[in-house]
Amino acid sequence: MGLVEAAQLFKVLGHVSRLELLRLVEAEPRTVGALVEASGMSQPLVSQHLRSLRQAGLVAAQRSGKEAVYQLVDLHVTHVINDALAHVQENRAPAEGHTAHHHRESA
Repeated sequence: MGLVEAAQLFKVLGHVSRLELLRLVEAEPRTVGALVEASGMSQPLVSQHLRSLRQAGLVAAQRSGKEAVYQLVDLHVTHVINDALAHVQENRAPAEGHTAHHHRESA
């Protein structure tokens, strides 16, 4: 059913730093140096997270001279992240008079 694979994906996405790096490369392909600068993380930490994201098939590196440029390769993951962010924001500021509710879309 793919539940094991989905659980693995959520495990990779379960770290705020990896989510931040995915959002950065979603906006535009970037080198490790650009990701270090934009995120404020150390270079070894960025590289470690990129390795996890590469192994999960979410980002890919393309060589440009001596540098590798990282880009998002699985656009589905942006929908997962954006939906999670919308969910958190929706639950953070519920409309007055509304109770918790569930969203269900038909495929």
